[in-house]
Amino acid sequence: MTQMNYLIVCCLLLTACAQTPPRTEPAQPAAQSPAQSVAPPEPQAEPAPVLPDMELSDELLYEYLLTEIANQRGHSALAVTGSADIAKKTGDPRLAKRAAQLAIESGDMSKSIDALRYWCEVEPTSIPAARMLSSILLRGGKLDEAQPELARILEAEKANQGNEFMQIFQMVASHPDKSVALKLMRNLAQPYPQIAEAHWSVAQLARLAGDDGLALDEVRQARKLRPEWGTAVSLEAQLLQESAPQQAMEVLRRYLSDYPDKREIRLQYARMLLEQKQYKTSRDEFQRLAKDNPHNPDIAFAIALISLQLNDLQDAEKQLRQLLEKGNKNQDTVQYYLGQLSEAKEDENRAIAYYREVKSGEYQFAAQLRVVYLLNKLGKLEEAREYLHQAPAVDNQQRVQLILIESQLLHEAKRAEDAYLVLQQGLEKLPNHPDLLYATGMMAEKIGKLEVFEQLIRKLIQIKPDHAHAYNVLGYSLLERNERIPEAVELVEKALQLAPDDPAIMDSVGWGYYRSGRLNESLDMLRRAFTNNPDPEIAAHLGEVLWMRGDKDEARKIWQDSFKSHPGSVPLQTVIEKFTGQ
Repeated sequence: MTQMNYLIVCCLLLTACAQTPPRTEPAQPAAQSPAQSVAPPEPQAEPAPVLPDMELSDELLYEYLLTEIANQRGHSALAVTGSADIAKKTGDPRLAKRAAQLAIESGDMSKSIDALRYWCEVEPTSIPAARMLSSILLRGGKLDEAQPELARILEAEKANQGNEFMQIFQMVASHPDKSVALKLMRNLAQPYPQIAEAHWSVAQLARLAGDDGLALDEVRQARKLRPEWGTAVSLEAQLLQESAPQQAMEVLRRYLSDYPDKREIRLQYARMLLEQKQYKTSRDEFQRLAKDNPHNPDIAFAIALISLQLNDLQDAEKQLRQLLEKGNKNQDTVQYYLGQLSEAKEDENRAIAYYREVKSGEYQFAAQLRVVYLLNKLGKLEEAREYLHQAPAVDNQQRVQLILIESQLLHEAKRAEDAYLVLQQGLEKLPNHPDLLYATGMMAEKIGKLEVFEQLIRKLIQIKPDHAHAYNVLGYSLLERNERIPEAVELVEKALQLAPDDPAIMDSVGWGYYRSGRLNESLDMLRRAFTNNPDPEIAAHLGEVLWMRGDKDEARKIWQDSFKSHPGSVPLQTVIEKFTGQ
């Protein structure tokens, strides 16, 4: 160690052990510009700690130097132990602070708590010591132990108790047991009924703990104490939003009538109106926000989307074009919604042009699919397929989606064999993908490849034994062909176990019971399916079972009513002709 470093350390230690801090001459200020000549006001200093009357001994100096050198050389455990020992020998709060600092730096929570407790003991007026101790206790989940330290901070910071409560909430909110955190905050808040932030903090933790009743009571107390406080109003509206959305909006509306310039509350009100599908009123609020924030792209974008929802295509296009010209909103997003707007105006070619300009971002894939759809709509199937082949996919799910879309386009064009070939080629690259297995199996059934259909669906069941629709389609296929009925019923019943509320599966089970001769059970299941979903195919099955039980009038009524709603239903037409000859 150089002589200079040695003298510096000695001076530090003498300062730590002296009853009165040594006086030092002020440093000569550097030359300042006029702008720097006025220094900012100094924060109010804490009361000087009470220092012990102790002389510096050779032994104490040696221990101190050893501790500091150990810390410099990375021997943190030795430094922590040594600094704690010196602090306790001297009772000096500054050495206690140094011991706490070294303990915290070491990452040893237990020793950090011990060192901070000792610092608080020798310097009970130190708010930084109490803050550090309460913080580390909270991080360690020791809320009961942190409470007296937090109470001491609140008592000491009489002029700033509101901010203290807000800071304490931030520290406590992350505790996993919200009920314990709520209990702590209620205990701390109890002596301060006139502090709005205390009520707000309790309300926030009550909300996190699932006690919305207490949260509402507390936040309303906060509002009574500080009627102008937008943060409390915002929380009250959030608490009411799910259970009483109209009341929540009324809270915000009344507040804005008294405080019309509270932008954040107006934004919350506008969004809540939008969530409640009050599009016109919501747009009015966003437009008012836009007057005060003409360069805010998010507000302009919101207005554009609401106008699109209201079918006010002129205003929507105006807003979107302005965003495109100013370039202060993600251009890919704007291009995508201009494509949507053009679709709404039935201008497919312009929509395609906009969608093609979406080069990246969250809407890129969706835009590519819209191009494919519109090209096919315009009769350009092969161009649509070529575009699909060029579309980049970021993962297997998107790759499968592209394959399924191409297959669907071909199927709609009455090219089922080609559709099957596309799926089969995709399955060669991704042989175990559930969606591809299912789609390829279903297409195989459509073109009469029943063995392939069953093979693929059974493979799907093996890969995903909880795939309810795989059991259902296999069982229903057997039922429709009137083959292996007991096995078919077992399959559809398994599907119903996996998806007990699915009307299509209920229909399959009811049809299976009918094929098995269990008419009463069949009727109960088909009525249940039809009640949940008055689908024409379910109506056809239900009517047939009723007819076979002798309830021909009810069967005719169900068929006729369903046929009025679904005049193109082939299953309905077939069953009506079969039993009535009409």
